[in-house]
Amino acid sequence: MTADRWIKENTESLLGKTVAVTGTTGGLGRELCRALAALGASLILMDRSKERSARFRDELSAEYGIRVICINVDLEDMASVRSATDALVCEDVDVFIHNAGAYSIPRHKCTTGYDNVFQINFVSPYYIIKKLLPTLRLRGGRAVVVGSIAHNYSKTDREDVDFSTRTRASLVYGNAKRYLMFSLAELFRGESEATLSITHPGISFTGITAHYPKLIFAIIKYPMKLIFMKPKKACLSILKGVFCDTGEGEWIGPRVFDVWGVPKKKRLSTATQEEREYIGITAEKIYEELDKQ
Repeated sequence: MTADRWIKENTESLLGKTVAVTGTTGGLGRELCRALAALGASLILMDRSKERSARFRDELSAEYGIRVICINVDLEDMASVRSATDALVCEDVDVFIHNAGAYSIPRHKCTTGYDNVFQINFVSPYYIIKKLLPTLRLRGGRAVVVGSIAHNYSKTDREDVDFSTRTRASLVYGNAKRYLMFSLAELFRGESEATLSITHPGISFTGITAHYPKLIFAIIKYPMKLIFMKPKKACLSILKGVFCDTGEGEWIGPRVFDVWGVPKKKRLSTATQEEREYIGITAEKIYEELDKQ
């Protein structure tokens, strides 16, 4: 099934709705925003690059005739996250989609004291969603987060919460996504006025896959393009999350082996209840520390 046909059969108009999206200038984010714009949604683009975000804003406004605004945010920088969140809660947001992510990047400690991969993929989005939750409740809204199958590569370590002592990118990234997914599942447990969708796109050829050494990447990038889903189809799982919430122990991802195909809701049973509760408690402690600063 083509992406266009799936969208036609599985979505509805978003006219009158406002959707905020992080990471809109990359492959998945751009395709997701185009799909949302085609459905009539007003968009809030939340990106690190002011210039690229502004160009995309103008492109979407001209092509789809929708309202688009930009909120600049650097997810590594807590001051930037606070400022962006303050601006976001002033908008009538119906859906917040956390799509931005970082995989194999130069590592350092952020001003919060946490590893930057952990900060980008978990700490900052959790803070934003927690602050935005009252708005989502008022509007019967939804948070949609992009998880990853990489979350199952590792288990939480109470002695090394952000995996700052690890060097393997898949473990560091997977740990951060594990915190993101299960902390929000705990945050929304029993929530009756707002909903949550945990999604993942499978494997797609985007900027996040371009972390190999240049010579190796030059050799493998064309086979990768043939094997992996294109961003337009990979983003369908995220788009489904806009229209379909996930209950306890569920997530939305590609139908075939969590890697290829159109989206399907599946069981998410990769963490024990004890671990989920620990992640939820830890997330709240981190949030409270940051909220006091």
